[in-house]
Amino acid sequence: MDAATLTYDTLRFGEFEDFPETSEPVWILGKEYNALTERRDSVRRHVTAVGDCVPGGTGPTSDTGWGCMLRCGQMILGEALMCRHLGRDWRWAREQKQREEYISILNAFIDKKDSYYSIHQIAQMGVGEGKPIGQWYGPNTVAQVLKKLAVFDTWSRLVVHVAMDNTVIIEEIKRLCMPWLDLAGEAAGEGEVNGCLEGACALAEEETALWRPLVLLIPLRLGLSDINEAYIETLKQCFMLPQSLGVIGGKPNSAHYFIGYVGEELIYLDPHTTQPAVEPCEDGQVPDDTYHCQHPPCRMHICELDPSIAAGFFCKTEDDFDDWCMRIRRVRGLPMFELVDSQPVHMVSVDTFNLTPDFSDSDRLERFFDSEDEEFEILSL
Repeated sequence: MDAATLTYDTLRFGEFEDFPETSEPVWILGKEYNALTERRDSVRRHVTAVGDCVPGGTGPTSDTGWGCMLRCGQMILGEALMCRHLGRDWRWAREQKQREEYISILNAFIDKKDSYYSIHQIAQMGVGEGKPIGQWYGPNTVAQVLKKLAVFDTWSRLVVHVAMDNTVIIEEIKRLCMPWLDLAGEAAGEGEVNGCLEGACALAEEETALWRPLVLLIPLRLGLSDINEAYIETLKQCFMLPQSLGVIGGKPNSAHYFIGYVGEELIYLDPHTTQPAVEPCEDGQVPDDTYHCQHPPCRMHICELDPSIAAGFFCKTEDDFDDWCMRIRRVRGLPMFELVDSQPVHMVSVDTFNLTPDFSDSDRLERFFDSEDEEFEILSL
């Protein structure tokens, strides 16, 4: 175990600038800050999911040169897990006693083969997506891999949904997050037993929860070689939504995790600094200083953004999702994706493949849609 990916580009170390002296608001993951009065202390903490080794005794021992998008995927999912288990208002403080839930989140990203979201797991699962270990991932590919890995995380019980074809289907998401509705609907035609639908009662208690927390990832391509400026204001508004998880994006050897904006600049974490991997202590605590921002995050002009991105959102409850839908419909500017109530007739139905609601045969479905990032539909005016 030699090196691990952190949050900043080695070449830029020592050149970090604090937020500019501006009266314009700073938006970070749905929170508004004042650059004149709050400064760097108000920048949220972010698990950066650092680590080093990848599978195989004769394979790579570092993800330098190919793992930046995998690390960005870890960061956006780490933010979702913190929202899920700690709440959006939780803040990290150095040397404070670590909560049990926080330690569990860190352990999910430790670079060991048995960690849910380790670099090992992501790289190995990517092989099934046609990406050999050591090959660079695009935003869509890492989104598909995270969707598969989340199935095994029985503690978090997330629904990770990747919205394909630039379309978010409300009915489909509600069916995934409330799977008991399908069985309840079937049982409704057969009557009720003791005031409880047989189909719903047959499920385990945790499966009848009103809503399984949703991580919604929307792969998009907002231009050809450069971002179409018509989408800039729309993209900014996505960072203002309270459900925002940010955006992962970039091109080979240059992937970033974008968490907000100020003026015409995007605020991002850069996963290109290498460091030793983190090992848990014997008492179960995790040395976590390097998992968090030690400097102000990086900034870049929004026009420099590579057009291949995946936007992320977290909805812990059904009310959160309904609120997100309402806010998306009120977003001003050219829409980056379409939000519809039910599946459009031109889209292939999952039923065509005889798949269950939890997509147990997801491999076959994803091969049909072809997860290569070059296949995105180009949105234009």
